Amino acid sequence: MSRFALVLFAVGLLFLGNAQAQRVNLVCSADQAWCEILGPAFKAATGIDLDYIRLSSNDTLARIRAEAASPIFDVWFGGTGDPHLIAAREGLTEFFEPEAWDDIIQDLKDQVGGTYIPLYAGALGFVVNVDALEGRPLPQGWRDLTDPIYKGLIAMADPNSSGTAYTVIATLVQIFGEEEAFEILEGMHQNMAQYTSSGSAPGQFAGRGEIAIAIIFMHDGVKFAAQGFPLTTYAPIEGTGYEIGGLSLVKNAPNREAAIAFINWALTPEAQMLAAAQGDSYQIQSNRTTPISELAPDLSTINLIDYDFALYGSAAEKDRLVGRWTNEIFPIPR
Repeated sequence: MSRFALVLFAVGLLFLGNAQAQRVNLVCSADQAWCEILGPAFKAATGIDLDYIRLSSNDTLARIRAEAASPIFDVWFGGTGDPHLIAAREGLTEFFEPEAWDDIIQDLKDQVGGTYIPLYAGALGFVVNVDALEGRPLPQGWRDLTDPIYKGLIAMADPNSSGTAYTVIATLVQIFGEEEAFEILEGMHQNMAQYTSSGSAPGQFAGRGEIAIAIIFMHDGVKFAAQGFPLTTYAPIEGTGYEIGGLSLVKNAPNREAAIAFINWALTPEAQMLAAAQGDSYQIQSNRTTPISELAPDLSTINLIDYDFALYGSAAEKDRLVGRWTNEIFPIPR
């Protein structure tokens, strides 16, 4: 090969490498509508392409674990914080301070302790189709969900796939203690119409009247109500848990520079406002300068528990509690 040809070949490789670097492979655990708008908006803002697949939080953690030796994804966007925390502790993701770090709500940063980047916050609650209750009273608290009058009228996600459902278990354990919490989970199981793989899916079922009560994050209930479904959203009287949705850089990301560019963009007010404006997602966004949607649940009015993110974000505790639910609760006939 001539020297000129070698030069052309080298230049071609350089441009190919730069072109490949200008792409982000995203695994998205936020709602589908929010995931879909990220690529076009990021491309318009930066010129960098973005590809994504949508997976629930626990499924994403399993996928990133399986691919740790040769990562495919660059960034993990959204989903409950516990799996993000586990990924950080296992060295599957790496922490860095993004450009907007000083603008991230301090309490959210304090809670996660420099393990992952807070993306949003949202509280668990009940989302109820009053018509589907057919005259039954609205459940006021967690214990009410064990009442046989609600048999076949409740849905929540499966904690083996959904971070939302694991947050339910961890919340009940922290409010009632583990033994009473599992008694409540057993009573809820007797009334359960369906367990879903997605944390928000029960809200759709409630909206369509297929069930009456969905146990999901309250911002998802607000979303479905805004879409026209006849739903009432509120928090249980005993208190409720909450999530700090995560944003994580995958360790040894194949497109690290482009991934960092995406993370920095995703934390700007302009990007975070897309969640409510175009993505039908009404969480409290992590950047304190991001305007809050009028539809977003007001966390200051909700009885939030002092959620122990360090303990319930540990792999051992999560596996133990989910394993106990899987072995003791799920097999019970209903």
